[in-house]
Amino acid sequence: MQKVGILGGGQLGRMLLQAAANYPVETYVMENDTTCPAAHLCHHFTKGDIRNFDDVYNFGKGLDAITIEIESVNEEALEKLEAEGVKVYPKPSALRTIKNKILQKEFYKKNEIPTSEFVITQNKNELQQHGSFLPAAHKIGMGGYDGRGVELLRKPEDLAKGFDAPSVLEKLVAIKKEIAVIIAVSQKGETTLYPPVDMVFDTRLNLLDFQLSPAELPEKVLWKAEAIALKVVKDLKSPGIFAVELFVDIDNNVLVNETAPRVHNSGHHTIEANYSSQFDMLWRIMLNYPLGNTDHILPAAIVNLLGAEGYSGEAYYEGLNEILQIDNVFVHIYGKKETKPGRKMGHVTIMSKEKQELIHQANRIKSVLKVITRSDAHV
Repeated sequence: MQKVGILGGGQLGRMLLQAAANYPVETYVMENDTTCPAAHLCHHFTKGDIRNFDDVYNFGKGLDAITIEIESVNEEALEKLEAEGVKVYPKPSALRTIKNKILQKEFYKKNEIPTSEFVITQNKNELQQHGSFLPAAHKIGMGGYDGRGVELLRKPEDLAKGFDAPSVLEKLVAIKKEIAVIIAVSQKGETTLYPPVDMVFDTRLNLLDFQLSPAELPEKVLWKAEAIALKVVKDLKSPGIFAVELFVDIDNNVLVNETAPRVHNSGHHTIEANYSSQFDMLWRIMLNYPLGNTDHILPAAIVNLLGAEGYSGEAYYEGLNEILQIDNVFVHIYGKKETKPGRKMGHVTIMSKEKQELIHQANRIKSVLKVITRSDAHV
């Protein structure tokens, strides 16, 4: 039986382990928090820091394969493990390119992958020289995550909000919609694509609000999106699961926003709505089984459950009973003990043939289901 490790024990690790239960595999997780969402679902749990060379190397050296659920892992340790014969998904070379936003944008440019115009700024002083480039998004090179590490700079006085660290200044594009395409790449280099999804963002938190799948796209735009997403993963030259986030502008041009080299929030609906989920697919890749079927069973929407404003402490899910009475609704609670405003605490998938029904139920779930704290709950 193969031994496979996951670096990181959050909700992505948890959902990967739920899918692993169907396969002959012994699972290992490393995370600093012994009460993390994935801790009790793996065969072997190691307390350790995924950013620490020794922790990652010692965790991985007895394993057949290793994967990540967050980019901020020690890739030097992964390179050493790879050199010693441990299979790493994605390859450390792909991770190195993607985890640094500067290297990621330069990779698109070098490989002629369409992306928004950008300049690199090393510090705040350099940023001040680029007032004429606005409106733009300033993205910190390393360490930004889930809406953190991004500032929208619309006018010269906004430049003060920028980062005093190596960053990318990206020209804002007149966007019609944002979509995401998840692609699976096997060990042999075969690829299969999931149908693109429409992403609807909460502009205040800069986090995914809800999404619809499949995306509504004219055929030519769909072909363009799929071709561009495929080029990204082909040029990264790594097996694994990749989520390519794209902008469709007002002229129907398709531009890459960014890529995640792992299972991704934009693919959570695949657990119920597609024949092979993104989590099932990654196990197929790592265990060297045939790639799964990415077709939709039914169209779907995902609503992210975020900690409600003004509540920090032991999580309580208000309205859960009411939501579980709706047909074709699947609730995923991530098992995080503590809630705080904006923290991802779970997601809900809705399935229906009717797009209007998906939107209606997504909005209903958003208004009824709230993550608050037990002391404030009406129980």
